Amino acid sequence: MTGRLIGIDHGKQRIGLAISDAMGIGARELTILTSKGDAADFAEIAAIAKRESAVGIVVGIPHNPNAPFGAPKQADIVLDWSARLRSAVQLPVAEVSEYLTSAEAQELARSLKRRPREPIDDLAARIILQSYLDALSYGSAAFPPPGSSD
Repeated sequence: MTGRLIGIDHGKQRIGLAISDAMGIGARELTILTSKGDAADFAEIAAIAKRESAVGIVVGIPHNPNAPFGAPKQADIVLDWSARLRSAVQLPVAEVSEYLTSAEAQELARSLKRRPREPIDDLAARIILQSYLDALSYGSAAFPPPGSSD
């Protein structure tokens, strides 16, 4: 894979973004967007993708095996959002499980000496993207993903 990927940690209030290097080896946190609704969020993500010369996007899907039965699943909400994002940005979009990345992001924040109440959505996006890059390097993932709009 050659080209930069954007990693996304989607939340109701904030959207964490990370970016890979052009060789697809490492990820770093990029920014945290305050959600303003799909149209505005997608336009901002598209502008960032263009500015960063991104060739694709990786969205973390919060699969939680411990979610209560019958409750709306956050994974379904984010999968639906990801599908709408794919149409809006005209880039390939891959989904990757992000189960427990919040705990990893909190640990990373402590190691980076971030303030305790500082948002960590960008760190979660970095972990999501790095896990995808690692899967690419081991051959257990492909980009663009099968069925993408590439």
